[in-house]
Formats: sequence, structure tokens, C-alpha cells
Amino acid sequence: MTIWLEAGFWGLVAGSALVLGAAIAWIWTIPKAVTAAVMAFGAGVLISTLAFDLVEEAESIGGLRPTALGLLGGSVAYIVANLAVNRYGARNRKRSDELQVSEEEQPGSGTAIAIGALLDGVPESIVLGMSLIGGGGVGVPVLAGIFISNVPEGLSSTSGMKLSGRSARYVFGVWVGIALACGVAALLGCVAFEDATPRTVALINSIAAGSILAMIADTMIPEAYRDSSNKYQLWTGFITTLGFITAFTISHFGV
Repeated sequence: MTIWLEAGFWGLVAGSALVLGAAIAWIWTIPKAVTAAVMAFGAGVLISTLAFDLVEEAESIGGLRPTALGLLGGSVAYIVANLAVNRYGARNRKRSDELQVSEEEQPGSGTAIAIGALLDGVPESIVLGMSLIGGGGVGVPVLAGIFISNVPEGLSSTSGMKLSGRSARYVFGVWVGIALACGVAALLGCVAFEDATPRTVALINSIAAGSILAMIADTMIPEAYRDSSNKYQLWTGFITTLGFITAFTISHFGV
């Protein structure tokens, strides 16, 4: 298998976790406390992945300046794009309850939610594809971090879509489409940056990290906290820490 096809395959594998989470939420009614806990765990996983497998590597190969600039640029790009899709009904796309708007309440919100989900998944897929450059195989910690964090995203968002009256065709059309887009993004990340300089690789890695960090702060952790009842809200930080430890352990041992 050529390296770019392998990149596309692993991007698709990581993206398939969104479909897995969606299927779980569609088949079963998941208690809000469980959804919140899974979301918090996924946030912790992503924080560790971007800290130790994206930012640290970016700084080591490209230096502090491009890494810092990339982080700032990625966060600004995500915030601007997120504000744009929020205006059309995607503000609560990760909510597991009825706060997600229906198509009847806001026409075009279905498309906005789909674009918002794509916005959340593409940066990390590009980095995953770049991890294969050099022939060393896929970056296992990055793959594991993305896969683990994608399950709660698909689960929480689908719970909200289901409650707001979205059809199975729409829900699984979105997540299967996003999974395919993740595969394409990983493939393009491998092909487009195969001959990139270390500073360019560092910049791209840190842009993705900045985007992911902004997404965690803007959506995942707030939703995890809000979806918990008062009884369980104090556990949000603890569960996030468990996710961080899990991803850090995977990164440390390279398993």
C-alpha cells in the first residue's frame, strides 16, 4: 500500500469512531451523565494528544516562534469559522439534549451542523496523515487520541440530533460523510506536505493544535459540564484528567 493510501485509510479509521458513537446514541438512549462523562474523557484525551504529540513535536523540529504563531493562527481560524456556522444553527451541535435546533426552527441548520462537524474533524486528520511522512508508519498516539475523542463527539451530537427530530438518514449521512472527509484530509495531509521543511511541518502541526484547543475550550468541556447534573458536575475535571492520563500513557509507551 502506498503511503498516501495508508494515510487515507488511517484517517478513515479515526473518522469511523464518529459513526460508532452515533450508532451507540441512535440505538440506545444514553443518560446525560454518561454522555457528559464520555465527552469530558474525550476532552482530556485531546488535550494530552495536542500537548505531547503535536505542540511538543512542532517546537522540537521547528522552534518556538512558528509553533506559537501556528497555535494562535489555528485558534483564531477555528473561532472565526465556528462563529460563522453558529449563526446558522450549529451553536449547540455537540449538545446531547433538545437544545439543538431543528430544521423547522431554523432552515439550513442541518447543513450548518454538518459543516461544523467537518470543521471539528479536518485539522486533526491532516496531522494524522502527516505523521506517516518519512515511512515510519502512522503516529499511534495521535491515531489513538483522535479515535478515542471522536466516539464521544459522535455520541453526544447524535443524541441531540435525535431529540431535535433529525432523521437517521441525515444523522448517519453526516457522520459517514465526515468519516470519508477525514480519510481524504489525512491523504491530502500526507501528499501535500511530504516535502515540506521542518518549520512548515511545525507550523501546520501547531495550527491544528491551536484549532483543536479552541474547539475543546469552546465546545467539548462546556458541553460536558452542562450535560452533567449538579450531582456529577464536580466530576467533570476528574474525568477529563483520566482522559489526559490515558492518552499520555499511550504516547509514553508508544502502544
